[in-house]
Amino acid sequence: MSTLYELKSEWMTLLDMLEEGADPEVIEATLEGIDAEIEIKADNYARIIRQLEADVAALKSEIERMTERKKSLENNISRLKANLQDAMIVTGKEKFKTDLFSFGIQNNPPKVVIDDYAKIPVEYLIAQEPKVDNKAIKDFLSTTDDKRSFFAHLEQGKSLRIK
Repeated sequence: MSTLYELKSEWMTLLDMLEEGADPEVIEATLEGIDAEIEIKADNYARIIRQLEADVAALKSEIERMTERKKSLENNISRLKANLQDAMIVTGKEKFKTDLFSFGIQNNPPKVVIDDYAKIPVEYLIAQEPKVDNKAIKDFLSTTDDKRSFFAHLEQGKSLRIK
């Protein structure tokens, strides 16, 4: 059985032969054979695609499960650290060593807390490039009858759907 690439090449060769005046009955019979092979290939491709889609779905599900597990473990760590820190502060035992670990309560670096964003001087603001709102442009182009839109246009591509 030929590959899909070979079948496509044979199809194009036969069409060229037909244009050059080859016997239409022979060409038609050969084209029917190629059509049948392409349908078999397409069926096999669809089976592989379905299996790969199932694999992707299974991996996505496993990623979600593992992400939830990771989040749960991180929450446990935070809760244990907070409980230990609280106990150390309450008991006044803020620095000590054991055989395995050293413990200490330390000050974190200071962090900025903005009280009023409107009062921030301009020299502390970061200028940002404007971003294009493609959705708004698409909505505009889809709803306007004004064909003078010189800054953008809509393009529609094609894609394979397997049902």
